[in-house]
Amino acid sequence: MANTNFQEDPYLLSRQSLEKKASEDISEKIVAVLLFACALVSVLTTFGIVIIIFQETFGFFQEVSFAQFFLDTKWTPLFAERHFGVWPLINGTFLTTAIAMAVAIPLGLSSAIYLSEYAQPKVAAILRPAVELLAGVPTVVYGYFALLFVTPLLRNFIPLEIFNALSAGLMMGIMITPTVGSISLDAIKAVPRSLREGAYAIGITKLETIFKVVLPAALSGIIASIILGISRAVGETMTVLIAAGLQPKLTLNFAESIETMTAYMAQISGGDSPRGSLNFKTLYAVGAVLFVITLTLNIVSYWIANRFKEKYE
Repeated sequence: MANTNFQEDPYLLSRQSLEKKASEDISEKIVAVLLFACALVSVLTTFGIVIIIFQETFGFFQEVSFAQFFLDTKWTPLFAERHFGVWPLINGTFLTTAIAMAVAIPLGLSSAIYLSEYAQPKVAAILRPAVELLAGVPTVVYGYFALLFVTPLLRNFIPLEIFNALSAGLMMGIMITPTVGSISLDAIKAVPRSLREGAYAIGITKLETIFKVVLPAALSGIIASIILGISRAVGETMTVLIAAGLQPKLTLNFAESIETMTAYMAQISGGDSPRGSLNFKTLYAVGAVLFVITLTLNIVSYWIANRFKEKYE
């Protein structure tokens, strides 16, 4: 009888392992190419948007001078007597943003401190998702809530126009609270427990520890959350479109109707202005200003987060 060799051939094993490794390498390369393609789509889309915005904006400035756009104080591009001063739109945008942040910063930061330092783990596990649910409410709902509930309520105490900056700003603040609170909470939780224990060891109270140790240590993340909240407020559309009105004014009176950059863009993009007309090009000119403002805020937020980031061993 022929002897049966049950041992595997070393050459065969080596060949199989090489084939398996080659197959895995091919799979890895395919996945890498697919992931690169997905990332490239995002980058190319961004560049495409930027190119289109500034191409149309360049066409706008062929007909309207920089002085008319940046030095005039009236914005009436749709009227017979045209003015193209963008400052009333910028004023309305930052007025509602200031009101929103006056609400979002204390609410968001207070909720972050409570969930991090005071709430029991089970309570925090319930409250944090509940707070973040506010970010999932459609902005059009916030707008109509401000118009139909907040404004009539406030008019019982202070004189307000039907459309006003105050109601829109207050609802934007509620909407932005999860953004400020969630990022601030992560920044506060990142502060090592040893810093808190060291503060307690020298006799500092819990409240003093929070304000003198924890918050300064988490300052970069907190500031970044605030700037991102400002960026979100500047880019908000439906809430201000519904609740703040469409009257561009250079005013600081929050009781009056105003118009923001995003509200004007929503108004002009309704289809009444023919493509290629000067009215149509104002959409891109205002969009370019909004893009620069938002980009600047994001760059500042990124710089602050990296410049003042605390590193612990």
